[in-house]
Formats: sequence, C-alpha cells, structure tokens
Amino acid sequence: MTIRSYRNITPTIDDSVYIDESSVLVGDIHIGEQSSVWPLVAARGDVNIVRIGERTNIQDGSVLHVTRKSAQNPEGYPLLIGDDVTVGHKCMLHGCKLGNRILVGMGAIIMDGATVEDDVFIGAGSLVAPNKVLESGYLYVGNPAVKKRALKDSEMAFLKQSAVNYVELSREYLNQ
Repeated sequence: MTIRSYRNITPTIDDSVYIDESSVLVGDIHIGEQSSVWPLVAARGDVNIVRIGERTNIQDGSVLHVTRKSAQNPEGYPLLIGDDVTVGHKCMLHGCKLGNRILVGMGAIIMDGATVEDDVFIGAGSLVAPNKVLESGYLYVGNPAVKKRALKDSEMAFLKQSAVNYVELSREYLNQ
C-alpha cells in the first residue's frame, strides 16, 4: 500500500484496518476500526478531509476525493463516510456525505455536496447529482438517481450484514 503525506499530514489508520497493498491514500484521511480498503482504491485528502467510519469497506477501483475550500464555498466539500457502509467496486465519491448502513452499488457516482442519509441502497451505475439529499430507508436508482421504493426489512438487515461480511473477509486477509 502507498500511504503518503501531503503538507505534512499523513493518513491516520486504525490498527484493525485492512488496506490492500495496491491502494493509494494521500493526506488528511482517517479510517475507523475494522474498515477495509481493497485493491486499486485511490483516496486523496489533499485539499479537504476524508473521514471513513468503522466497519466500512471501500471496494476495488473506487476513487475517493474532495473539493477545496473557496470564497464561494468556505468549507469546500469534504468526504464523510459513516459506519457500516459498503462502497461497491469502481465507485466515485466526490465531496459528499454518507451516513450509516449504506450500500453504494458498483460504478455509482456521488457528487459534491450530496448527502445520503442512513439506511439507503444506491443502485449500481447510479449518479447522485450535486447537493441532492437521499432520504433514509429507500432504494435509489438511475442517472440521475431517483427514489424507487422503500427498503424491505430484509434489505435493511442486509445493509448491516454486508459490512459484517467485509469485516470477516478483511480479518482473513490480515491473518494470512
């Protein structure tokens, strides 16, 4: 793995986190307990911060980035990801906020200023437009992403189980 400082700020990674050796993490990034970062993930906390919660998995080929602070946007757009989040393969998360227990389907893109509340499924290939808010408890699909339907109880349970599955897999990788 490549972990690099930017402006003398180095990523802070809990000891229980699995990070694949092909991933690149740069700058002001914090990763919480039992999370995992899989092959070919690129995360840059250079012009703003990246925060990843506990038991969250960032899957293969995903790109995590932020937007700088400016006169028009004094806080910029940091990337904030909660606990028990599954980010599928080849996703792009850019300056957005994700709550807890979320599944971001493969190839989805979430843009600057978007907020995804807790307990949300985002379908594969969906595009969440800038500053859009995705309400808790729903499935969103499409380009642009639209609310499709309320989540079933089984889907709500799967949100947490997906995170547990990746914690277990990351333990296997760490114990090789």
